[in-house]
Amino acid sequence: MIKKTPLAAAVLLASALGVSAYAWMGSEQAGGKHLDDATHADGEHHGNPAPASHAEAASHADGEHHVAEETDNEEEGLHLTPAQIEAAGIQLVTAGPQALDEAFSLPGEIGFDEDRTAHVVPRTPGVVEAVSVELGQSVKKGQLLAVIASQQVSELRSELAAAQRRLALASRTFERERELWQEKISAEQDYLQARQDLEEARIALANAQQKTNALSGVSASAGGNRYELRAPFDGVVVEKHLVPGEVVSETTAAFTLSDLSRVWASFSVAPQDLARVQVGKPARVEAADLGMQVDGRVSYVGNLLGEQTRSAVARVTLANPDGAWRPGLFVNVRVSSSARQVAVAVPEQAIQEVEGKPSVFVRSIEGFAPRPVDLGARSAGQVEVLAGLAAGDQVAAEGSFVLKSELGKSSASHAH
Repeated sequence: MIKKTPLAAAVLLASALGVSAYAWMGSEQAGGKHLDDATHADGEHHGNPAPASHAEAASHADGEHHVAEETDNEEEGLHLTPAQIEAAGIQLVTAGPQALDEAFSLPGEIGFDEDRTAHVVPRTPGVVEAVSVELGQSVKKGQLLAVIASQQVSELRSELAAAQRRLALASRTFERERELWQEKISAEQDYLQARQDLEEARIALANAQQKTNALSGVSASAGGNRYELRAPFDGVVVEKHLVPGEVVSETTAAFTLSDLSRVWASFSVAPQDLARVQVGKPARVEAADLGMQVDGRVSYVGNLLGEQTRSAVARVTLANPDGAWRPGLFVNVRVSSSARQVAVAVPEQAIQEVEGKPSVFVRSIEGFAPRPVDLGARSAGQVEVLAGLAAGDQVAAEGSFVLKSELGKSSASHAH
């Protein structure tokens, strides 16, 4: 027992020391944790590492605010040098006052010039032997269109030949009777009768010639029974209703010829607009689908209103040397009524649509800046600017579409 007591005491002492050391280490860790917590809590109020992070965040947010302000303050536009502007073919115009004609548009249609359109019909019945032209072909005055064999033509030629022979016989008889009467061989009554027969023969010949000339195209060949249809003037065959072997009469619509070097742009005018549409007023005919336009003048305004439309027919006569204005083409007719002075106007080609709004590109120190505008009346290639532009501002006219394209590219690059 005496030997075991010191060993037991040593074990107990070692255990006590271990427990004390563990307790001390736990106390140290707990104290450190509380110290760190205290430090963080203190740092949040006094600017230690945590407040530094908050200050950085605040500084970052403030930086973003300043960049946004700078972006908003920077004027949107294109930076171009004078050399680049010249290379792009951009021409500048100065916005300013203009005298614009007040105009209004009416729908219309291109039609034949009825003063130069002919419906060619046979002047005698017969059978078509030959057709010499095709639909759409251009013909010259006097050109052969068709040949028609006609019994009536043969009869007329026979009548003409008979009248010529009777006149020759009556002339010889008259000369003989006159000589006999002068020599006192025959009675005066025979002389007078011969003179009367001569006059009747002359009248018959004149009638036969008039009937023949009314056909205005009888051929002298093949027995004289052929009738030739010929073009009455230079034009285009716009309708053709003949084929060889067809029987025709005086009412058959054989051909329609029209001189398309001049056409009519016809349109309807409501009663309330008749005071503004008068003969001689300037008018512009526009074909939006073809991108064509031509200036002219109102040449006719009807005096009667249509029973169905209750409107008057008016027209503009157009020169059509190259045939671009085809009959049947729908057009708009802009009729100018009176001139009006506007404060600011620019050419129509200076107007471009930017972000769905009509805009102009205004010249700036560094290049051009787009500016939305409100538009008013249009006339002769000029457009009134109601708001967004001042007199004296320089804007891009010709070549403004290039600036619109470049602006779209710039916006796309910024978006990416």
